[in-house]
Amino acid sequence: MHRTGSTLLLFALLLFGMLSSAHASVANAPGANLEVSLISYGPGATYWERFGHDAIELRDGVSGEAVDFNYGVFDFNESNFFLNFARGRMHYLMDAGYSEPEQASYVQDGRSVTRQRLALNADQAAALRDFLLWNLRPENAGYNYDYYADNCTTRVRDALNQALGGVLKTQLSARAGGMTYRQQTARLMSAQPWLMLVMDLGLGPYADQPLNAWQESFLPMVLQAQLRDVHLDNGQPLLLSEQLLSPNRLDVPPTTAPDLRLPLALAGLLLAVLIIATRRWWPTGYALLGTLYLLAAGLVGVLLLVLWTLTAHHSAWANANLLLFNPLAFLLLPTLWRSRRGLAASRFIDGVIALQLLAALVAILLHLLPGTVQQNQPWLLLALPCWLVLAWGLRRNR
Repeated sequence: MHRTGSTLLLFALLLFGMLSSAHASVANAPGANLEVSLISYGPGATYWERFGHDAIELRDGVSGEAVDFNYGVFDFNESNFFLNFARGRMHYLMDAGYSEPEQASYVQDGRSVTRQRLALNADQAAALRDFLLWNLRPENAGYNYDYYADNCTTRVRDALNQALGGVLKTQLSARAGGMTYRQQTARLMSAQPWLMLVMDLGLGPYADQPLNAWQESFLPMVLQAQLRDVHLDNGQPLLLSEQLLSPNRLDVPPTTAPDLRLPLALAGLLLAVLIIATRRWWPTGYALLGTLYLLAAGLVGVLLLVLWTLTAHHSAWANANLLLFNPLAFLLLPTLWRSRRGLAASRFIDGVIALQLLAALVAILLHLLPGTVQQNQPWLLLALPCWLVLAWGLRRNR
């Protein structure tokens, strides 16, 4: 999505409106005339749209002008975009556009559009408008994106919270969240199963921490739901009204995260049975299957190490799956091919096998520790049968 030009144009128009008393607009309307709403968009069909989106709508009740402010702009053509993405240094921008065409584009895509009008007083509405215009300036519009802690929804949430004097954070922080980062990610990405599995494999213990409602409001749909129960200091509900502007016409994400334990456990058992069967009746097939597993385990391990040591993707740091999938697997490849001809593993390879089995045991013990631990049971269930049968096959000739 590339909309930097529209941002600069709208900023110029809004700035002109502030300087010209003859031009009634959101930029120069008194706070009493401003209507503040949260616009929430349902998940889209493309993978980067699966988490949904939202914006703050400011409407001048006298002139009728309405502008949507959002924080979800990125540019594929930005210098080193994909390198920065891989390193976890994603540069996003704030954007603004007139509400009608902005919202119409989401309606055209089949995504739900909901407007929640908020009970900000005149001073709060004016302060929010002034902050958004300041934030829209080219020198202030950019920020370093984080999937969970600093994204297009947390920026909207934080702007509203600032205008409301901290009411949102105070009330939402006191409520328990419904899911973890991992569960929300798996739920929303379940329409793309392979991508969901890759993301689940790459998430570390950070993704399994218990969340309060404030933290879980990194998602537009969660923020939308939480606002319904927020009250101002005088006891008045924050929401004045809620209106579904356009219904969803796309597949709706499930309400709960899929349980990956059974399918991955079955996959691990099936692969283990095939390795045992081919070792007895088709040695070359045994070597090919084992090579497939060891190459995958080694490559995954390299990727997890890179994510931990060379990137800013802190949600992937200290990933316990490194104990199951790591570069030690590469060392076993030559011995695997020799074993199909009945040749025994060397003492060194015996040590590598023992080290890998010890690492798998540590992974199990870490998972059993009390408190918040990484929820990687599905990958334990996948990897353990495979490692056990490979260790048996490589050492059997002794």
